[in-house]
Amino acid sequence: MMIGASTKEKVVGEGTENEPDSGGFVVDEIAGSSKAIKDLLKVVKKVSVSDSSVLITGESGTGKELIARAIHRNSFRNDGPIVIINCGAIPGELLESELFGHEKGAFTGAHRSRIGRFELADKGTIFLDEIGDMSPDLQVKLLRALQERRIERVGGTASIDVDIRILSATNKDLAVSMVEGTFREDLFYRLNVIPLHIPPLRERISDLPLLLDHFQKRLQARTRGYRPKVFSDEVLDAMATYRWPGNIRELENLMERISVLVENDLVVLSDIPDHIKMTSSTGVSSSMTAVLEKGVGFNDAVDQFQRSLIVQALNQTDWVKARAAELLKMNRTTLVEKIKKLGIEPEQEGPFL
Repeated sequence: MMIGASTKEKVVGEGTENEPDSGGFVVDEIAGSSKAIKDLLKVVKKVSVSDSSVLITGESGTGKELIARAIHRNSFRNDGPIVIINCGAIPGELLESELFGHEKGAFTGAHRSRIGRFELADKGTIFLDEIGDMSPDLQVKLLRALQERRIERVGGTASIDVDIRILSATNKDLAVSMVEGTFREDLFYRLNVIPLHIPPLRERISDLPLLLDHFQKRLQARTRGYRPKVFSDEVLDAMATYRWPGNIRELENLMERISVLVENDLVVLSDIPDHIKMTSSTGVSSSMTAVLEKGVGFNDAVDQFQRSLIVQALNQTDWVKARAAELLKMNRTTLVEKIKKLGIEPEQEGPFL
């Protein structure tokens, strides 16, 4: 059976911010009908009506920000702002200013006063993504702000009251970070009042046809002339067997790639990247045959596959080597050495991609 964009199965949570489900619970583009996603949304619905802090955990690309937005959208704070800040994307020396703001002359380059994210989130919600990347020194100041609901701008002396709800997220195991001394235990318990874990795509693979349909509808809405694709059984088999280390984000990126590069309405095995199709029985056989027919030696074939895997991980993590190393389950130093050895550069695509 080939699946296209006309699947009849119900999509839980699919829809826009203005389309509540039958119980009045609004979700933002969270698609799926698996038990895992249904169970998650049940908890999200309960959490939304409280004002408790929530720690959202899950692998990269699982949709932690979407869950945070759904919580805010369904809370009594939904008339206020939701302010999002990625703690891992901002250098540590600048993050304090981003969170709490600064006064004029507080540091070199501070030519005027600046309001921080906490003040901007007043009467609303602040979402601290990648909280596990925050430095221990700043964790102390964050803990104080959470306890007192009061902040001080960098270089300032006046205390500023803020009325906010705290949502945070991480793809790290904070229990391990606490043992290692890189994350404060008291801050963890302050953030982890209500824990929410998002399952990876490989644990909700039954949602794959619905997600493909969901992303195709988005492509139709924003891409002029886009015609929905139909996926062959071989392609669906490969996708169902693949481990999806980049989760929903990786699947969305794949759909965009297909929309640009595949001209036919039917998507066949040769249309998808080798590292995905090699997970199916048909894909493994055809890929290995192609390697042998081209006369590629064993060592060269291994290097090509390593290059493809590393480029895939780097692209999924925006070329942040530490995160790519985590994704590949290897030491960062080892990854850097392999990048140099294989001559991988940002503008370069791996031969298997």
